[in-house]
Amino acid sequence: MKGSRFGFDFVRAEDAALLTDLYELTMCASYFENGINETATFDLFVRKMPENRSYLLFAGLEQVLHYLEGMRFTEEQLDYLGRLGFKPDFLEYLSKFRFTGEVCAVPEGTVVFPEEPLIRVTAPVIEAQIIETYLLNTVSLQTALCTKASRVVHAARGRSVIEFGLRRTQGMDAGMKAARCAYIAGCNGTSNVLAGMRYGIPVFGTMAHSYVMFFEREVDSFRAFARTFPKGSTFLIDTYDDLRGAENAVTVAKEMAREGHTLSAVRLDSGDLLSLSREVRAILDRNGLGHVKIFASGDMDEYRVDDLVGRGAMIDAFGVGTRMSTSVDAPYLDVVYKLAGRVEGGRFIPTMKLSRGKVTLPGKKQVFRQRDADGRYVMDLVCLEDEAVEGEPLLRRMMEGGELVRRLPSLEEIRQHASRSLGNLPDALKRLSGAPPYPVVLSSRLRQISENLSGRLREHNGVA
Repeated sequence: MKGSRFGFDFVRAEDAALLTDLYELTMCASYFENGINETATFDLFVRKMPENRSYLLFAGLEQVLHYLEGMRFTEEQLDYLGRLGFKPDFLEYLSKFRFTGEVCAVPEGTVVFPEEPLIRVTAPVIEAQIIETYLLNTVSLQTALCTKASRVVHAARGRSVIEFGLRRTQGMDAGMKAARCAYIAGCNGTSNVLAGMRYGIPVFGTMAHSYVMFFEREVDSFRAFARTFPKGSTFLIDTYDDLRGAENAVTVAKEMAREGHTLSAVRLDSGDLLSLSREVRAILDRNGLGHVKIFASGDMDEYRVDDLVGRGAMIDAFGVGTRMSTSVDAPYLDVVYKLAGRVEGGRFIPTMKLSRGKVTLPGKKQVFRQRDADGRYVMDLVCLEDEAVEGEPLLRRMMEGGELVRRLPSLEEIRQHASRSLGNLPDALKRLSGAPPYPVVLSSRLRQISENLSGRLREHNGVA
């Protein structure tokens, strides 16, 4: 891949077909050489939850669908694969590659649980296999980040949360996805300017300690900043002393008021935020600045936000960065992509994996969500696609013949859907730790087919 003029190696859109593990290509080459390309069905699902997670907020589907629509192999890529030893006839096949399959998926922004198919792909086996790595990479990161952000938003209990994590995410791509996922999950904006432009997310920023330190007096830094941004200024007040900083902010706020402008907020970034927020609030209120908000940042996550809010901190908004935007306590998900069946002689033949601790479910499946009278989620039932079951079917057809058959929602629509989905989650499942497991149940027919197939596969493969 050619480096950019900035000295970075970007994954260009036209390179995405090779963003895969080598074994995906070696398997596909072997299928091709042996004349195997019958239709197969794969399920993408989360095998088990990370610690302290009782639900997941599904994200990444939009990128998956765009990838499938545009996946192509370039001459440069084919030349490289040739140098790796792939044969000319397989490379010729790849030169004409187009995804032609069917995709069913849960809508982005939906609350989901382990063992539920989130994306179901039915396509010629080479097409279905070669896309595995990209799908897992995309869904794992974004679902982990979206889930983490939703927990922070819940902990804030209605207070504003701004995503501040760009400088410490694992690269530029992760930084963009973190901003997008945080917004889906209910954060009010991001510090990431490119994400603001690309996705239409509101952007927020204040000043750094270095800016304050560049001036001999803190109060002069506030005056200079207010001259440049008389509307919407936020002053960082903890560079030297929080309370002295608050007094300096009051001085400049009164000067701004005489010019017809209003100070929006002061920001605390260190120290005992509980006691400092109360003291700063008292200083502001005592000077008739009840409208000035207190913004807090610094090593925030859902646990610290929950503690501060629960103990009555006078904080109006939180800037949450590293720990949310890297999902520090659960930076990855156990997402897998497994074969559920194949067509043989015109018939669909279900299959399953029997590895200890990694057994999969056979067949084309659907998930039905059942609710109580208030619309709260009660239970999810995983069943075969053709079963008649009460509840809301979660998997929806997104692609047929390799083309989109459903309008993709806007980011605002995904955000609204996520808000509704989280709102219907029972309160007990929103606990930050110790939440009960949500019931995901297999239909009796799916259980029976799984048991029968397991017995046959063990017998055919000489497994005791």
